[in-house]
Amino acid sequence: MPLRLLSALSGLLIAFNAFAQRAPVEGTDYVALNPPQAVDTPGKIEVMEFFWYRCPHCYALEPDLEVWVKRLPRDVQFKRVPGILNDDWAVDARIFYALDAIGEEDRVHRSLFNAIHQQGGVRLHGDAYAKWVADWLTKQKVDMAKYDAAFHSFSVESKLRRAAQMASAYRLEGVPTLAVQGRYLVLANTSQKAMLATADSLIAEVRKQLPKTK
Repeated sequence: MPLRLLSALSGLLIAFNAFAQRAPVEGTDYVALNPPQAVDTPGKIEVMEFFWYRCPHCYALEPDLEVWVKRLPRDVQFKRVPGILNDDWAVDARIFYALDAIGEEDRVHRSLFNAIHQQGGVRLHGDAYAKWVADWLTKQKVDMAKYDAAFHSFSVESKLRRAAQMASAYRLEGVPTLAVQGRYLVLANTSQKAMLATADSLIAEVRKQLPKTK
């Protein structure tokens, strides 16, 4: 390869890497929340993912997100929060919280995501969708008596109200959205890996802002 061409390619590679590693830009990669929201995990940096089971972008993010969550430092606490922007999204939130209430959410979360997007659940709505999910959960040997009780429980209703309030307080406009320490929202207008890189940068920024523990 001619030296001049090799130099040009090397320059492009360096420029690409510099762009990939640039600091996130407010208004483009993230927004600062004003006022900041309270977090539920004292002593930890809290990261939340607002998601919707039927969202194709949430589904696309999930594989990278799973890997990312596993390598988070010990001072970071991650949790999922179902986004509620309308009644249809609330159905998925109810499913999520019912599964969580009976201790099955972790076991079936990824498989349910896959089934919804690969087996046609994403095209359904309302009661038809809820029934489709229930039929699928039955095949996964979920205790459906416990699931149905949780699905209609006061506890799940309370969590739905709280999730809807959070969507409003965080000014949620779409998903997936990552919230860091109640202070920043990572915008879903870039690639999945760019979203996670932005979250990493914001976690590091929050870590510098938090009081040092002795």
